[in-house]
Amino acid sequence: MPVTDPLMLSIDPLMLLIISLTFMLAGMVKGVTGMGLPTVTLAILTVVSDLPTAMALLLIPSFCTNLWQACRGGEMGNIVRRCRAFLLPATLLIPLGGVSLSFIDTSYLSLLLGVVLISYAVISLFGLTLVIGGERRGWAGPLCGAVNGILTGMTGSFVVPGVIYLQGIGLNRTQLIQAMGMLFTLSTLALGISLSGNALLSEQQMMLSAWGLVPAIAGMLIGQRIRNRLSESLFRSVFFTSLLLLGGYILVSALI
Repeated sequence: MPVTDPLMLSIDPLMLLIISLTFMLAGMVKGVTGMGLPTVTLAILTVVSDLPTAMALLLIPSFCTNLWQACRGGEMGNIVRRCRAFLLPATLLIPLGGVSLSFIDTSYLSLLLGVVLISYAVISLFGLTLVIGGERRGWAGPLCGAVNGILTGMTGSFVVPGVIYLQGIGLNRTQLIQAMGMLFTLSTLALGISLSGNALLSEQQMMLSAWGLVPAIAGMLIGQRIRNRLSESLFRSVFFTSLLLLGGYILVSALI
């Protein structure tokens, strides 16, 4: 007789379906654009759950898919040399931001997440970019890394201002995709440690997170096929417009 885990039996089948569809969609976005899995996951799951739970659920799919991305490209040594002043604080300060989950009302943190998503969507839709030259990197790297780490700990979003910084220092496309994979992998690992240290990570959440891995990978494979057939600029416009609307919904919900 097969043994069924009692934890899985206690989970609402509708929630399993929502998690599966969310990670498949998030994986598709990542397959097309090289990023977006944690962002899409948070944007959708915070609508149906609280923010700490959404952060916990993204851990395993985010870590596994981004580790694969971080190890491809052959530029890891070069990226570490160029980005270590950014990557270190972006990783090490996540637990500092994560402390806020224990004493700040999560509705305020959801509001902050909404602001982050809206900001990211608007910046991307309008094609706004920063150019960070050699002299500016001396202070911009640690500053952007520190802000990124604290915001990641508070909201679970890895992208602002991290991706903007990586785009601004002149990485080519291959380096940028690999650098984002490295940032997201390290951030996911640090976020998991932060949630665990604040007693916000349960066995059931980890099981649900593992459940999301297969649809995330399936979505990535589908997304890679879509990338070969669909204009990436069109897809990005649809993606960031949707992200803007979701961020606005989260913002309004947190204010009500």
